[in-house]
Amino acid sequence: MEKKINTQDLLKAGVHFGHIARKWNPNMRPFIFMKKGGIHIIDLSKTITKLEEACIGLKKIVSMEKKILLVGTKAQAKEKVLFYARSVNMPCVTERWLGGFLTNFATIRRSVKKMNNIEKMKKNGTFDTLSKKERLLISRLYAKLYKNLGSISSMNHLPGGIFLVDPYKEKIALSEAIKLNIPVFAMVDTNTNPNGIQFPIPSNDDSSKSIDIILKFITKAIQEGFSSVGKTDRNELKNGKISEKS
Repeated sequence: MEKKINTQDLLKAGVHFGHIARKWNPNMRPFIFMKKGGIHIIDLSKTITKLEEACIGLKKIVSMEKKILLVGTKAQAKEKVLFYARSVNMPCVTERWLGGFLTNFATIRRSVKKMNNIEKMKKNGTFDTLSKKERLLISRLYAKLYKNLGSISSMNHLPGGIFLVDPYKEKIALSEAIKLNIPVFAMVDTNTNPNGIQFPIPSNDDSSKSIDIILKFITKAIQEGFSSVGKTDRNELKNGKISEKS
């Protein structure tokens, strides 16, 4: 990567600030440096190592021409996730996660097609031939569909990987990805259980600055994946162990 991940940049972004110590998840112990003022401080050397591993993993998936679904529905993450997802032309979810989004993807795709058909009606003039009441009903339906599905309209297949900002909040998304064996990349704060997440990135998931800097490196890796040569064996993704050769 052009810009190396360094401790100073992560410190400035507040990536090291964890949750209140009494709300911690014991499984995060290996990633905690110390406790200060009742707050756990994340070991940034571990953050750098895990972020580098995640970037290699993302690059490999994208080199196989697979999509990465970025998910962040909390207030601090919405704007950042949408911005960075668009910058690399990847699908994202920033509104409510719809149950069955992954496990019942065929139904989700039908709703997306319905949304796309309404768009075609508006472009070819069919929409204008409808009655005022019909146009109103269809417009309301379109607005609802676009709010939840507009950002994944180009996702025709299940993603090759999923990136979560705060898997503690995105529990349903996490469980669906695990059920389907989709590699999970996630910002994991000190109140979250990292077990089951192939690529946990110990980091502050409550700060927009922290989310921003992590996403910056994540999307840079995705961009690099576009230009990677050759295909990657999915077996390399098992247990989060991936070689750096493309």
